[in-house]
Amino acid sequence: MRPLIHILLHFLVPGIIAWGMYRQRWQHAWVIMVLTMLVDVDHLLATPIYDPHRCGIGFHPLHTWWAIAVYCGMLALPMTRLIGAGLVIHMVLDASDCVWMALT
Repeated sequence: MRPLIHILLHFLVPGIIAWGMYRQRWQHAWVIMVLTMLVDVDHLLATPIYDPHRCGIGFHPLHTWWAIAVYCGMLALPMTRLIGAGLVIHMVLDASDCVWMALT
């Protein structure tokens, strides 16, 4: 159940943020933020590619703390703000999944 909820949140949370912050063009904002899920391409470097019991934060190259710092920096620039928001949301959701795994 946890992996399904995790994936659903990757679509719902950007939608809520897009609706709340970019009401006039929320669909555009939502699509851009959802497309940042492509950051998971770094999972292809792992063996196995998908492990429901692995915390991706700090493990996958695009999920490291230095990468997360870059994503946070993207929030400061208007041209990269939506991409940065999508990436930061993605990392927060992945981190919350790590916490959920640790608690169960």
